Amino acid sequence: MNRKIEELIPAGIWRNFKNVTQIPRPSKKEARIIKFITKFGENLGLETHRDAVGNIVIRKPATPGMENRKGVIFQAHLDMVPQKNSDKQHDFEKDPIDAYVDGEWVKANGTTLGADNGIGVAAMLSVLESSDLVHGPVEALFTIDEETGMTGAFALQTGQLKGDILLNLDSEDEGELYIGCAGGLDANIEFDYAAQEMPAGHIPYLIKVSGLKGGHSGLDINLGRGNSNLVLVRLLRKSEQAVGLRLCEFEGGNMRNAIPREAHAVVLIPVTKKNEFIGLVAEYRQIIGKELAVTEPDLKIEMTETANPDRVMHPDLQKRLIASIFSCPNGVIRMTDGIPDLVETSTNLSIVKTSGDKVQISCLLRSSVDSAKENLAEVMKSLFEMAGASTSFTGSYPGWKPNMDSAIMKTMDDVYRKMHNKKMEIKAVHAGLECGIIGGVYPNLDMVSFGPTIRHPHSPDEKVNIDSVQKFWDFLVETLKYIPVK
Repeated sequence: MNRKIEELIPAGIWRNFKNVTQIPRPSKKEARIIKFITKFGENLGLETHRDAVGNIVIRKPATPGMENRKGVIFQAHLDMVPQKNSDKQHDFEKDPIDAYVDGEWVKANGTTLGADNGIGVAAMLSVLESSDLVHGPVEALFTIDEETGMTGAFALQTGQLKGDILLNLDSEDEGELYIGCAGGLDANIEFDYAAQEMPAGHIPYLIKVSGLKGGHSGLDINLGRGNSNLVLVRLLRKSEQAVGLRLCEFEGGNMRNAIPREAHAVVLIPVTKKNEFIGLVAEYRQIIGKELAVTEPDLKIEMTETANPDRVMHPDLQKRLIASIFSCPNGVIRMTDGIPDLVETSTNLSIVKTSGDKVQISCLLRSSVDSAKENLAEVMKSLFEMAGASTSFTGSYPGWKPNMDSAIMKTMDDVYRKMHNKKMEIKAVHAGLECGIIGGVYPNLDMVSFGPTIRHPHSPDEKVNIDSVQKFWDFLVETLKYIPVK
């Protein structure tokens, strides 16, 4: 029997989530969802404030008898990561998400679902509109642009929030409570595109890497998945050495916080080396296919003759570019001492793109140790500056240091144990949460993060577990009853 999302339980969250999926909201394009949330609060007659960048705070008074409880701030981000399969026609700035129920999960048809962080947003809307919940003073903080810079969180000012406890709803494993996260830093690398006259006696080819799983560049970085930029550049390097390949254009990845799933390049091959090149690609396809057989069973490497490009890269630039990308650190750099399976430091070779007179490369560096993050930045800078590129680092945000004495952590652990007869897992996460930034502005906040079970965020395989949403909501509702007094 096919079920509609709005017919799922708990009804309020799923109805609100379905409404959110119908509003296009890629990062930095959140105007419509901002308008929707603002109107939502105003229509309820609640105190609603929107700041200069688009963050929204909606306040709801305590229910009778709960006025003496500490104020709770619920927090989630409005934007989503726009990723789609190559064969999917979808405009994230115009089209709603085509979400559907598939057994125990809600998924999207060929695109990211936006459960990250749409489920958190939907839960907050459900709290605001409810007439039967028991709670103290509540604030709902909806931030913008979390996925591409956390600019909403960075723009928060003192005095905007009044609460004592912050419950971030941007975690992705039901039954786990997060009390810390990694910080991040964007690496921006740029080469000048030096062109040369097109050589005679060459055949133009389009080489395309596709079918990779991609995923969240923090949560999934330790899963051994392929990076399309590195898969492609490895083939380019082999072909450069073996058959004299000439590089014209390169484009791979489009989001700094998503493991790149697709990449393509336009190249020139000497006519005399055509058959050798075809054989080399076939051989490489077999080699990399075996290497990634478990993690990337759908990997494709395709080549087709194409139209003559407008330009070809100067051999000196090509050599420096391919060698530096080939050598670029990627993936897990170091695991956390004393905490099994938690990544400490990593980097994601996110984007490579020839654009106009530049070749642009973007990487996202993450670490829970500031000095390790800074050292990794120096490694990247040294590598690419030796190759003749300019480098800059932007968008730095702090990690969130765990507080093992957190009162709300202990309260929620007790509540969960009473509900499910088991202890919550208390963890830190190798991903960027806004808690570290918000805590810098409001250092006295007691903060935790929790949520339902979401798998494969930042990729078209994203899905949210239906049963976990019910557990998440029930836990949230019960927690509100036990918020400490002021």
